[in-house]
Amino acid sequence: MNEPTTHHTAPLVVHHPTPITPATIHAAPIVPIQPGHNPAVTSVVLPDGRIVTGYAAAPAQPEPIAPKPAVSRTAVNVALGGVGFLAACGGLLLLTTFITALTALITQLITLATVLFGGFVAVQIFKPAGAKSGNTFHIRKAIFKRNRFQ
Repeated sequence: MNEPTTHHTAPLVVHHPTPITPATIHAAPIVPIQPGHNPAVTSVVLPDGRIVTGYAAAPAQPEPIAPKPAVSRTAVNVALGGVGFLAACGGLLLLTTFITALTALITQLITLATVLFGGFVAVQIFKPAGAKSGNTFHIRKAIFKRNRFQ
């Protein structure tokens, strides 16, 4: 079906720079330099005959980190005391919220029991006479005389 095609490519040529030997460099007068002050100069001959001269790049040194000032023990104690105080306030707030919610729940349960029991009593009292069960409820009118129940 399809036959593979071949492509002709040019041969790969790799150029390596040739360092200049000291015999081919014109000698320059030697100038005394403080050691470590100026980097060494390097020259390289490119394949097309040009000469490139430059300094070797030294790695960049980061700026030294300034020491942090010491923190006083009083400041640390005040900060920790503030954190402890906030934690205690939060705990007390949660405690009062829990107690309030529990009180509301108990109140609702008491109200529910009262309504159910009151409904049961009302049904027993207001049933017709022939349909009453064996439960007996004695209801009388309370009379108060001189702050006493009669």
